[in-house]
Amino acid sequence: MIFPTLDLERKLWSQGYRLVCGIDEVGRGCFAGPVVAGAVIFAPNCELIDGVADSKLLKPRQREKLAVKIKDQALFWAVGEISVTHIDKLGIGKATQMAFRKAIKNLAKNPDVTLIDAFYIKHLNRKYQKAVKDGDTICASISAASIIAKVYRDKLMRSLDEKYPEYGFAKHKGYGTKLHQEAIKKYGLTRLHRKSFNLAKFLTI
Repeated sequence: MIFPTLDLERKLWSQGYRLVCGIDEVGRGCFAGPVVAGAVIFAPNCELIDGVADSKLLKPRQREKLAVKIKDQALFWAVGEISVTHIDKLGIGKATQMAFRKAIKNLAKNPDVTLIDAFYIKHLNRKYQKAVKDGDTICASISAASIIAKVYRDKLMRSLDEKYPEYGFAKHKGYGTKLHQEAIKKYGLTRLHRKSFNLAKFLTI
């Protein structure tokens, strides 16, 4: 497993940027549920939290424990959640951008500069952004943001599983697994499903 570093953050801290924010999203490719972005700002010259990595590479218990540590150590953290209604109305691309902006807006203080996994955030000054290729793998702030977002969204999907137990949301978290596809075929689509993802095709598999 590749573990991220604070190299990018340290470079920016040395340039006078105090509030360096990492941003990442989860749930972009899901069939159901919201898209969620996380935002994390660590204190300048902080120590790297042991075990922080891209959330996709961690087990659920690892993510949950790390999320607690990240929230304790971070200067500021926040999430931005965009609903299925907005995803269907705007498209997943614009909805993801909204989630990024909402996560930043929900921070107690505005960041001086923002690091994002692969993307630039539209409608924000690019001068104070950096799109980082493989950011969730190499950049600690972005990895931490992915963990915060993933733990938040997974908890939400587990709670929705109680309302729709036949779909298995607690297991697949809304992703398009074979189990989920079979549930759609058997039980149809719910208000949680992204109609814009052409899921009706699974009704006739």
